Amino acid sequence: MDPVLIDFPSAFETERLQMRMPLPGDGEAVHEAKEASHEELKEWMPFAQNRGTLEETEANVREAHAKFLTREDLRLHIFLKESSTFIGSSGLHRINWEIPKFEIGYWIDTRYAGKGYMSEAVEGIAAFAFDKLKARRVEIRCDSGNEASRAIPERLGFDLEGVLRNDDLSVTGEGLRNTCIYAKIR
Repeated sequence: MDPVLIDFPSAFETERLQMRMPLPGDGEAVHEAKEASHEELKEWMPFAQNRGTLEETEANVREAHAKFLTREDLRLHIFLKESSTFIGSSGLHRINWEIPKFEIGYWIDTRYAGKGYMSEAVEGIAAFAFDKLKARRVEIRCDSGNEASRAIPERLGFDLEGVLRNDDLSVTGEGLRNTCIYAKIR
């Protein structure tokens, strides 16, 4: 089946969070969160190597919206339910619809880190993938040195399947990094 024909919700909630597909106009909130978190994000995230402009962020959000509709990539924006405040981004990436298999990626606005929000979001997204999208495999890949990112799959019961040594360039391109692969299967 053509993935474009797969119907599923574009938003869902957990206890404290609402997650939904990116929408035109989200760029301002995303840009502001990236700016507030730049120092922490640039150590791990390729997109944070350059600050970028509000216009570039809005264009990126609109591209993510289009990719969600075509089912190429399912970025999800994360908001606090009680205030509708944008706190981060996650989603299902590197999709193989034939299996189906997904990879969860994530980043959080530093001002909201350490409160369990991203663990709650990732747990909700994994459940969404298994329940609504009939996933057979959900992965989380992260730099072996990123202890905060590693703690999430470990806390949520994902299995560490291996560490790929010298797997990729560091985000600065100045060295190599190791990649941890965590997974849950149906």
